[in-house]
Amino acid sequence: MGKIELPIIAINFKTYQQATGERAVLLAQTCEKVAQEFGVSVVVAPQIPDLYRVSRAVSIPVFSQHMDAGDPGRFTGHILGETLVEAGCSGTLLNHSENRMLLADIEASIRKAEKLHLYTIVCTNNPLVSVAAASLGPNAVAVEPPELIGTGISVSQAQPEVISGTVEKIRAVNKDIVILCGAGISNGEDVAAATKLGAQGVLLASAVAKSKEPEKVLTDLVRPLRE
Repeated sequence: MGKIELPIIAINFKTYQQATGERAVLLAQTCEKVAQEFGVSVVVAPQIPDLYRVSRAVSIPVFSQHMDAGDPGRFTGHILGETLVEAGCSGTLLNHSENRMLLADIEASIRKAEKLHLYTIVCTNNPLVSVAAASLGPNAVAVEPPELIGTGISVSQAQPEVISGTVEKIRAVNKDIVILCGAGISNGEDVAAATKLGAQGVLLASAVAKSKEPEKVLTDLVRPLRE
């Protein structure tokens, strides 16, 4: 399992065809190369069936895109933390806008992840929901206005108040939790703007996972974090 340090660049592979199967391995290896070159913590989140093959191929942190709170046994179709650990995962995303969870289920999944020493990033859609998520005690919260996801219009540029407002509200109740932002993040300028607003990293997908030149894009994204 890879070590997670700040700042964090988390790459969600979603279910993009070009980030599936052996292509997921190649993309993760590209992320690993850039992470090692710049000394930045790059986290990759492939599809569930690709977790084992990816974790075997890279040393950077591999996250699941989701985790349920159930225990081994009668939970057909659920994604259990024990399975993620066996697959080599370091953590998991929770409550992504494309896979929303009930608040009680988010809390239960966080508690289960704690027992298994899995890092949790809870996705949220605005400052108030971010505060609610932060109160549950995950390792990180990633605020992502859903209307900007996949648009190429960065939240740090289009809606900077979402990030600054989230940081302000969360820090009033929790000074230690990691705060990330996402939605439309596509270049180094977006990352630089996000960090200036108080974010400690970013969560993104299509800019890297769908790119024909992922190494070039990722290098541009991480460069501001080391300048």
